[in-house]
Amino acid sequence: MRTLYCLLTQIATVLLWMAHPFSKKLKTFVLGRKDVFTLLERAISTNDKTIWFHCASLGEFEQAVPIIKATKKLFKNHKVIISFFSPSGYEIKKNSDIADSIVYLPLDTLSNAKKFIKLAHPSLAIFVKYEFWPNYLFELKKNKIPTILVSGLFRANQSFFKPYGAFMRRALLSFDHFFVQDLNSQELLKKINIVNTTISGDTRFDRVSHQIEQDNTLDFMDVFTENSTCIVCGSTWPEDETILLDGINSSAADVKYVVAPHKMDANKLEAFRSKINEPTVQYSELFTATGVLKEDTLKEAKVCIIDTIGLLTKIYSYADIAYVGGAAGHTGLHNILEPATFGVPILIGKHFEKFPEAKKLQQLAGLYSVSSGEEYTQVIRKLILDTGFRSKTGMIAGHFINSNTGATNKIMDYLEKLHSDSVV
Repeated sequence: MRTLYCLLTQIATVLLWMAHPFSKKLKTFVLGRKDVFTLLERAISTNDKTIWFHCASLGEFEQAVPIIKATKKLFKNHKVIISFFSPSGYEIKKNSDIADSIVYLPLDTLSNAKKFIKLAHPSLAIFVKYEFWPNYLFELKKNKIPTILVSGLFRANQSFFKPYGAFMRRALLSFDHFFVQDLNSQELLKKINIVNTTISGDTRFDRVSHQIEQDNTLDFMDVFTENSTCIVCGSTWPEDETILLDGINSSAADVKYVVAPHKMDANKLEAFRSKINEPTVQYSELFTATGVLKEDTLKEAKVCIIDTIGLLTKIYSYADIAYVGGAAGHTGLHNILEPATFGVPILIGKHFEKFPEAKKLQQLAGLYSVSSGEEYTQVIRKLILDTGFRSKTGMIAGHFINSNTGATNKIMDYLEKLHSDSVV
């Protein structure tokens, strides 16, 4: 089976190279991997001790951050390597100073796995949530490199739990320990005789819980939200914007909207803006050539579209209500924990079956799912007009964060034992 897997991976590599000139996204995905080994050689010498974190994309990186920071304190003499599979993670974080080397993960061919692990030569490998690449895992096992999964989340429809999943089940045996988010994941692993597990929870709770302690001040938001109820719509896609549009156009005079689309596509931003009947401004229009904030423009605007990255987390601190995108379509719900940590009521679309944190917060009545513009307008009006209801809903969201922290400590207890036993 491994021979077939390797053959299919090689074929996929060739097909990606053939197709990449015709797709901007594929071009970034393929060409970004050209210099991985060169970048590793520059950053990591043969005498360096290293710890390798692998994240699929930006969301997994956010889950890894608390562990990365704690690991750097514990293993002071180790360099940190972070790899990404997706361009959406790598392109945003490639210049971060949190690691000594940040690279794409080369495709999972046998030769790539051997070369990557030889150059990185990690003392410890940490995979985040659900990235399972058999050749890399087998190579780590072959080299007796301790390997753990953190914030793991398993579902019954995954191949590991199917009759045809023997090969992928064998890959899972490469892990020394699994830190999983919930009991369901632990029970699923137990059914395939994997018992080296700990229910730790989701490290994202630790990540976002510290955000409230940071300086979240943004001058333009101070001006924009003055004497207003602020609704922040984060990481939206066109499907989300369709739901939001009627609510925006029919909102009261003292209600202001901040919309931060997930993708900075100028044409799509303009198409959305053209449908808004209220005074609208984009972040890129807020400053003069000398960097002075255009306060009058902000005060006149009813809607502010954020056409840059890196501000959303702080913007959530100004929200009275938040809508989190991704679940109106099938692209995947974005991070609801970022607004929740500020005690903000949350609305999302209807497709969130794969997101246990959203299901749990909905059960607690700190989150509401809407499937249409009409439903959105109905719920948002109640949250705007009934301040008691809004306050209670937000309090539930904030308590949800505070009661689910601690995953990082459980993982670090395990790593501290490896450290004290001189395993790493």
